[in-house]
Amino acid sequence: MYDPVQLRTFLTVAQTLSFTQAADRLGVRQSTVSQHVRRLEEATGRALFVRDTHSVALTEDGEALLGFARTILEAHERAAAWFTGTRLRGRLRFGASEDFVLTRLPEILEGFRHEHPEVDLELSVELSGTLHERLDAGRLDLVLAKRRGPGDERGRLVWRDRMVWIGAEGLRVDPERPVPLILFPPPGITRARALEVLEREGRSWRIACTSGSLSGLIAAARAGLGVMAHTKGLIPPGLTRVGGLPELGPVEFALLQGRRPTPAGEALAAAVLAGGDRLSRPA
Repeated sequence: MYDPVQLRTFLTVAQTLSFTQAADRLGVRQSTVSQHVRRLEEATGRALFVRDTHSVALTEDGEALLGFARTILEAHERAAAWFTGTRLRGRLRFGASEDFVLTRLPEILEGFRHEHPEVDLELSVELSGTLHERLDAGRLDLVLAKRRGPGDERGRLVWRDRMVWIGAEGLRVDPERPVPLILFPPPGITRARALEVLEREGRSWRIACTSGSLSGLIAAARAGLGVMAHTKGLIPPGLTRVGGLPELGPVEFALLQGRRPTPAGEALAAAVLAGGDRLSRPA
């Protein structure tokens, strides 16, 4: 009933919330993306997206279709792998940003390991800035990380969101005192963004906590030590948005391949792109 090509297009639009970005990722025209979505909406008899000239959002039926679409595509991929007899082997060094520690990325990796048991997957969890450096140095084969900033179009866009300030329930930032910051160490991209916007707005700040792990930052934030910049869609339990501070702007997560792409790397990239909507939800 549902065309896998149309379902893959649907998932890509759901992840990027942009018909233009979806077309870029899929290597097709924007009109083709619109056509696939329209035909899928005709097949389901439901509107899947609410869209205007400025924004794209999933409807309730669109949210419901996400899980079905993933299941159908995963079944197609398993069938194709079985009947073509392709078995991937070798070592794959994969780096993932700290942002995904508390998401459902482990489910995607578990599925990949099940489908490709002969691939030796080595996972590194680091700051996005560190992952970029290791990829450029040839020490990683595939990276899922934040893009470095506006104008950075390297890799394949997985997910776009906004960065917001978060802290403990009831925390208020005194406008007359330095902003207490909870930060990753350099070369954290989130750290750089937070300091940049405060400096630009002329807001004074002080470092209340530095930690290289997301769990450490969350613990400090829950203790009320200060505020931290974080992706809006991944706010951890026990923390909430904090107002009265400069806007942090958008953030994009992308998949970047090393200098020598491998079949195993392409397979894992495809799995991450197919399940990208799971990365925008806490586990």
